Amino acid sequence: MTTTSTGPVGRRTTAPAAAPPAVARSTADSRPAGPHGYSSHKDAHLKRLARIEGQVRGIARMVDEDKYCIDVLTQVSAVTKALQAVSLALLEEHLAHCVANAVAAGGDEGAAKLKEASDAIARLVRS
Repeated sequence: MTTTSTGPVGRRTTAPAAAPPAVARSTADSRPAGPHGYSSHKDAHLKRLARIEGQVRGIARMVDEDKYCIDVLTQVSAVTKALQAVSLALLEEHLAHCVANAVAAGGDEGAAKLKEASDAIARLVRS
């Protein structure tokens, strides 16, 4: 989105709009950045997520154009399955990298990573 204002000599100028407010960060987001389990497949994940984003926009367009309910629901189901596939891939990479490394290192961090992974699996199963 851009904003338009009158600049010097009466010319109209266009400037980027203010950035949207930051998304609330969970405590997990405050961890140091570094190579994560998904890092080696980051481009593939981003490509899949961009495709899903396009599908969601398509669903919104279908609703806007008053398409048949079952057709919209079919597309919602497809997006849901696609998001589940991304979730499972991220979970698998998390277990193989982050959790495995923490368990190998031993101590409280290994137990904490296992609990964190278990909680994430429970959330995925409930969704």
